[in-house]
Amino acid sequence: MKSIQSIVVCGAGTMGSGIAQVAIQAGIKTIQFDLSETALAKSKAQIHAQINRLVEKGKIPESEQNHILGLIHFSTDIADCKADIIIEAIIEKKEAKIELFNKIAAFNDSTTIFATNTSSISVNDIAVGLSNPSMLVGMHFFNPAPIMKLVEVIAGQQSSSTAIDRVIELTKTMGKVPVLCKDAPGFIVNRVARHYYLEAMEMVNEGLTDIESVDAIMEATGFKMGPFKLMDLIGMDINYSVSNIVWEALGKPERLTPSTLQKEKVEKGLLGKKTGEGFYKY
Repeated sequence: MKSIQSIVVCGAGTMGSGIAQVAIQAGIKTIQFDLSETALAKSKAQIHAQINRLVEKGKIPESEQNHILGLIHFSTDIADCKADIIIEAIIEKKEAKIELFNKIAAFNDSTTIFATNTSSISVNDIAVGLSNPSMLVGMHFFNPAPIMKLVEVIAGQQSSSTAIDRVIELTKTMGKVPVLCKDAPGFIVNRVARHYYLEAMEMVNEGLTDIESVDAIMEATGFKMGPFKLMDLIGMDINYSVSNIVWEALGKPERLTPSTLQKEKVEKGLLGKKTGEGFYKY
C-alpha cells in the first residue's frame, strides 16, 4: 500500500492549523489552503510559535526546526491543492464541504483521498454530492489537534477499503490513535460527549452551580478540560451545531435537546476563544 507523501489542509482556523502542524511534525509535505490571507498569516505565526516552543522544550531537535517548517506552504490559490490526501477543516456545513471537494477534485486524479474533519455531518450525505464518493473518508481530529491522540476514522457506505486503510496508516504516521467507526449521528465521541456539555449547562441553567465550579470539579476528577472551557476552545457555534445535528438525526430525544444557554451565546456572537469571549473572557 502506497504511503501518503503529501497533504493539503483546507482551512486555517484552530483545527486546520493544528492538523497542518501535526502533518509537518510527522515529516509530511503540506499545503495549507484558505481564501483568507489574514487567516493564513495567523496560522503561519501560530505554527511557527508552536514549533519554536517544542524546540525550546527539547521535544524537537533544533537541527530539525528549519526542515520541519520548510515542509509547509501557505496558499490562497485553490489550484495549489494537489496532494495524496485533501483534509478539509472548514465551516461545519455540508454544502460548503461538497463544493470545496468538487472544486479541488479538478486538480487531482482519481487516487486522491478526500478526508472530512466533520465532527457530526454524515459522511454518507457528503459522499452523495461527490463525483468519486469511494475516495471520501471521515478523519475527525480533536482540539487541540497537536496534543489530542484520538482520531475517529469514519467509513461511509461507499468508502473504499483502500482509502480507509491509507487514512488509518496516515493517522498512525502522525502519531495518533485511529479508531474506526461507521457513519452514524455524532460518530462515537460526539454522541457520548453530548451529556458532558448538556448536563453541565442544564445544571447552571437550573441555578444548581456555576460555570467555574463545574469546570474545576471535572478537571479535579481527571478531565483535561472542563466542559465550559472545552466549548470555548472548540467554538460555541461549532459545538451548538453538533448538538443540533445529533439531536435531529436521532429523532429529537428530550435528553439531547440543545441548550438555550449555548443558543444565547451563539446569537450574541460570543463564540469562545476565537471571539475573545464565550463562557469566559479571553
